[in-house]
Amino acid sequence: MLKRMIFPTLIGVIGCGILIWLGTWQLARMDWKAGILAEITAEIIADPVPLPAVVDPSMKYLPVMAEGVIGEGELHVLVSRKQIGAGYLIVAPLTLSDGRRVLLDRGFVEEMAKDAPRPKGAVSVVGNLHWPDDMNSSTPAPDLGRNIWFGRDIPAMAVALGTEPILIVARDSTGEGIEPIPVGIEGIPNDHLQYAITWFSLCLVWFGMTLFLLWRIRTRKV
Repeated sequence: MLKRMIFPTLIGVIGCGILIWLGTWQLARMDWKAGILAEITAEIIADPVPLPAVVDPSMKYLPVMAEGVIGEGELHVLVSRKQIGAGYLIVAPLTLSDGRRVLLDRGFVEEMAKDAPRPKGAVSVVGNLHWPDDMNSSTPAPDLGRNIWFGRDIPAMAVALGTEPILIVARDSTGEGIEPIPVGIEGIPNDHLQYAITWFSLCLVWFGMTLFLLWRIRTRKV
């Protein structure tokens, strides 16, 4: 009988060991990801600097300040917010004091305010450079006739508004009736705790199955 229990016991111990290691690894990954998110948060809320003359995606989250004029021709990006519902992000052209034109994400308006008049003109903007992950293979093309976009497609929006492919997401209000939605870490998941719980739960199941198998072997009639 003891000989018949050696192999199942070995498999049980090895399996539990692997599952515990995977769960522990996920906990370590959780701490690592929390550190990364803390670094990003610190970068987002840092003191703004003047918009650099040369901008590239490595500057994502960089806090900047810029003065310019908000022009005509805003674009409306369909979004949904918890406890509020559907609405639109307002993306407008911003002509800077040095003549450069960039995209400005002014913030959120509710669905009924999509085509309402909004303050334009001279403004001092504090915000963050951003290259949002809004677009994927399933994102519909914009409905240009109704001026509805389904993601912040920076290159396409830059062409539509005649700007550089640079987006500043406003941190503070740029006009009455528009709620700024500052850049944050809300869209960056840290799911490693759930993964760890899954592995530890599987370990408990594996351990229970091993005990059951050993019990069956021990009680089986020779």
